[in-house]
Amino acid sequence: MKAARAGDLTDEQRMLRDLARRFTDEQVIPQAAIHDREDSYPADLVRRMSELGFLGATVPEAYGGLGLDVTSYAMLVEELSRGWIAASGVMNTHLIGAYLLKRFGTEEQRRRFLPRMATGEVRGAFALSEPHCGSDVQAIRTTATREGSDHVVNGSKMWITSGLHAGLVFTLVRTDPEASPRHTGMSCLIVEKEPGAVRNEGRWAGLDVGPKIAKLGYRGVETTELYFDGYRCPTENVLGGEEGIGAGFRQMMEALELGRVNVAARGVGVAQRALELAIRYSQERHAFGQAIAGHQGVRFRLADMATKVEVARVLTYSAARKKDAGLRCDLEAGMAKLYACEAAKEVVEDSMRIHGGYGYTSEYEIERLYRDVLLLVIGEGTSDIQRLVIAKRLLERQLSTR
Repeated sequence: MKAARAGDLTDEQRMLRDLARRFTDEQVIPQAAIHDREDSYPADLVRRMSELGFLGATVPEAYGGLGLDVTSYAMLVEELSRGWIAASGVMNTHLIGAYLLKRFGTEEQRRRFLPRMATGEVRGAFALSEPHCGSDVQAIRTTATREGSDHVVNGSKMWITSGLHAGLVFTLVRTDPEASPRHTGMSCLIVEKEPGAVRNEGRWAGLDVGPKIAKLGYRGVETTELYFDGYRCPTENVLGGEEGIGAGFRQMMEALELGRVNVAARGVGVAQRALELAIRYSQERHAFGQAIAGHQGVRFRLADMATKVEVARVLTYSAARKKDAGLRCDLEAGMAKLYACEAAKEVVEDSMRIHGGYGYTSEYEIERLYRDVLLLVIGEGTSDIQRLVIAKRLLERQLSTR
């Protein structure tokens, strides 16, 4: 697409941003507090997102999606996250699955699943972590043993966003426990299940969904554990077919680059909203004979907050553009995720300070943002994991230039 005259947004991107902003202001923000308080699944919001094509954002047009590039997708995520990170969280797990299919799936797998994912008829999730391991992905124990035309899966997966409502779960399993190095013995299975069913039966027997995990924030969208006990996954559902056996770790790590761009964009959106709330409140609240926005200490804090938001946005879009170029972007995505999420935490806390005692009450929106933002420094790889990724890539680049 050719860039439009004003700024570096195309006309299509500007239209998408405006649509997402209206949707967020008119529907997401008014409903977020209700779903957060009740910890209830936002079925109506998800339905409207499906109707607008958001659940098919990055799915190619040939399979019924919008065919957005990653930069446009990041913009969409940022706008939705201004209202509520759970709304964009549904998209993250779903579109990581769609990316895996688009990038590594067989043509038969793409035709079978992508059109239904694009419309939201079936929603996706992905499963890496297990009760005993999170960041150390190579330590997974869930196994898939080949028996005839099936892979029999045993084990459990933890922290599955949309674990109950998803109909497809892209699941990393160990298909060769003796492989060395360990990551070469892993494969990704396209696990099918009944959306909304706690206990699956019939052709999906052997897969149960654990109770919804109670969380400090990021409420509404469920986080669950999955239990596999003799679940039979057809070998045709190995991502990439026979060639995908043993390639699961590499596939998942590449898909996480998209996930980290998503989480970075969520950080930008949350920080932007916290800044907006702080500016508004500082103009309404009076102390010592004037609006607190007139006090130098508050102005300095607002200036620092705005600067952090803009830097986070630039880093996030830079990583997205590199992903669009088809280049490896684990370094850039790691930087964006690290900075944007840590900055979001700081901006939200500063906004809370500006709100004072009122900000600590559930009557004010900043209280929810304060609880939600903590997820971002943990999810999709903690900040320390991002530092490890960044340092590793920097050292590799230095060695390669010698």
